Order: sequence, then structure tokens, then C-alpha cells
Amino acid sequence: MSDINAAFDAAHVPSAPAPRVLEIRFTGSGSEYFRIWSVNLLLILVTLGLYLPFAKARRIRYFYANTLVDGQALSFHGDSWKMFRGFVLMVVLMGAYTAAGKVSATAALVAFLVLCAVWPALWRASLQFRLGNTSWRGLRMRFEGALKDAYLACAPTYLPLIVFMVWSRLMVPDGASEGEAVKAYGLISLVAMGVVMLLSPLSFAMFKRYQHKGYRIAGQQARLDLSSGRVYLLSLKLVGVSIAGLLLAALVVGLLGFAVYAATGFRPNASSPFAQAGFMAIALLVYLLAFSVVMPYGAARMQNLAWNNTRSAALSFRSELRFRPLFGLTLKNWLLTALTLSLYRPFAAVTTARLRLEAVQIESLEDPADWVAASLASHADATGDVAGDFFGIDMGL
Repeated sequence: MSDINAAFDAAHVPSAPAPRVLEIRFTGSGSEYFRIWSVNLLLILVTLGLYLPFAKARRIRYFYANTLVDGQALSFHGDSWKMFRGFVLMVVLMGAYTAAGKVSATAALVAFLVLCAVWPALWRASLQFRLGNTSWRGLRMRFEGALKDAYLACAPTYLPLIVFMVWSRLMVPDGASEGEAVKAYGLISLVAMGVVMLLSPLSFAMFKRYQHKGYRIAGQQARLDLSSGRVYLLSLKLVGVSIAGLLLAALVVGLLGFAVYAATGFRPNASSPFAQAGFMAIALLVYLLAFSVVMPYGAARMQNLAWNNTRSAALSFRSELRFRPLFGLTLKNWLLTALTLSLYRPFAAVTTARLRLEAVQIESLEDPADWVAASLASHADATGDVAGDFFGIDMGL
């Protein structure tokens, strides 16, 4: 009898509610964005680049206003003048670094160390500014990554670069001859490039974990369960795709050359115009394959890997961005942009944003309307950190 009662109770235990799917739609059009893009471009040229932060604010507002999550658009509240102050700060920093490099190698090293010291803080401020000025359903988002973690995320990239910059300064004194300097810098650059490439997947994984862990809306704090090993595995696949692309480009040009030789009997030497045209064809094919194959493959796999492992207490994300549609769209965008002398760029930006955004779905165990009510009841303030809001630095997410 007890077994029957237990079975009856188990059958009547209420099941967990099915998660609500918050679909993402992008409603922007290329013709609308073309008008914004063309005006921005004209004003950037007229102001010699000073309009860049204002143009970026207009672009962000357009894309946010046309990004609908569960039927509600995102909003961007960033002050363009604050973004301009951040832009001026970045120009001053990069100008000081460039000027220091013309003074002496020691001055360049000091300027590089200063940039390394402040860049993680500026990156964190840019994340705080962007998220703190983004809202959905009237709820301000936030970025709550700690400053210490920003420096730790940058360490795999910055520490080797600092070591190699100091090493190059010690190996190449100010009085060294040009030949000695070229030889030393060449060796150091090769070693530095190898180490940085080896640590790039680790650095990328730490960057992504820091970014996603800091995202917050209402009471939802995101986290990213992404191991460095999975990023290294994806990097190996990217290397394999790149090598395959190089071999394919060489094979295509080789077959064309063989076909010309078989038809005409013409065998050019390495310095002939025909051979140089062949080398240019290989370079063009390699560039086209890298742009339309390797980059879309990496973007699709990385987007899926990052967002499929991002979740909070009530939210989970599912990204199903496919390589083939992104490859076809990228190839089409590249060709049309080249044929129209870059006039197709705004249309390419809109179509790419639509494909990538609509490949993502959000599943919620709670009703977002409850978050709005709770926020109104508690008068939550999510405007972000003072430093990020003051400087308005926006280096992208």
C-alpha cells in the first residue's frame, strides 16, 4: 500500500515549468543604415576624424533600436560627448607612445610599460560604459568585473610582450649598428610572435570568461563555463582550415599554370610577368580564403562555444550559427563591397548582424516582467562605474 501511495505522490509532483524562449530578431535594413553610414562618413572626413565617437554612438543606437529581444528593443543611452572625451584620451595615449618611439628606444619602452599599466583599466571602463548605458525593457545592464581580474585576463598577452620589449632594449643598445639592430630585432620578433601565438587561445579564453562573468541585468549574474582546452582545440581546427586553404590556393594556381603550359607550351621563369601574375593570384586567393573561410569558420565556432556555455540563475543561451550560411554571406559581402568600392559596407553590416543575432536564443525560467517590477520597487541604479561613465571609453565588447 505504501508503494502505491508513493507512486501516486510521485505522479502528482508538479513538474518544473518549461523555460520561456526569448527570441532575438534584427529589423534593420541596409537602405536605412546606408543613410546613417554615408552621413557619418562625410562628417568624419570633414572633421578630420573628430566625429568618430559621435558616428559610433549613432551606429550603436541604430543597431540597438533594431535588435528585439522577446519583442522589446535594446536602447543605448551613452553620451556622445563623454565618448568624445574617451576618444581624445586614447588619441593622446597613442600619440605619446608614437612620439616616444621617435625619441629613443628607452622612451618607447617606458611608454609601452605605461600603456600596459593603464590598458586593462581602460578596457574595463569601456565594458562598464557600454553595459551601463544599455537597457532592455527599461532595465539597465551592468558590467561588474573586478579591476584585478581585468589585469589577470590581460596577463598571458602582456607579460610576454613586456619581457620581449625589455629583452630587445637590453640586446640592442642605443649605439648599436643598423645591421646588429635588424638581426636582434628579427630574432626577438620571431620568438615573441611564437610565444604570443602559443598563448593566444589561453588569453582569449580568459578574456571571454572575464567579459561574460561581469554581465548583469536585474538580479541575473552571468557566468561562462569555458575551459582553455576547448579554445585550444578550436585554434587547432582553425590552423588546419588555414593550411587546407593555403594548399587549395596553391593547387588552383598550379592547375591553371599547368593548363596554360599544356595548351601553349609556354614555361615562364620566376621573373616573367606570367609568373609574377601567378604569385599575385596565389596571394589574392589566400586573402580571399582567409577572409571568407577562415574568419567565418572561427567566428561561427567561437560564438557558439561562448554563448552555449553562458548562463545565469534563470537564463541560458543557445547559439546555432552555422558556418555555411556565414561563409556564403561573407563571400557575397566581400565581392559586392569590392565591386562597389566599399559602398556596400552598410548593407553587409546589416545582413551580417541579422544572421549572427538571430542565430541566438535565450531561455528564461522567470518572467522578465517580474524583474521590471522588482527594479521599480527597489529603485535600482545600474548606471555603471564612475570612471567608465566619465571617460566614455568604448573599445567594443
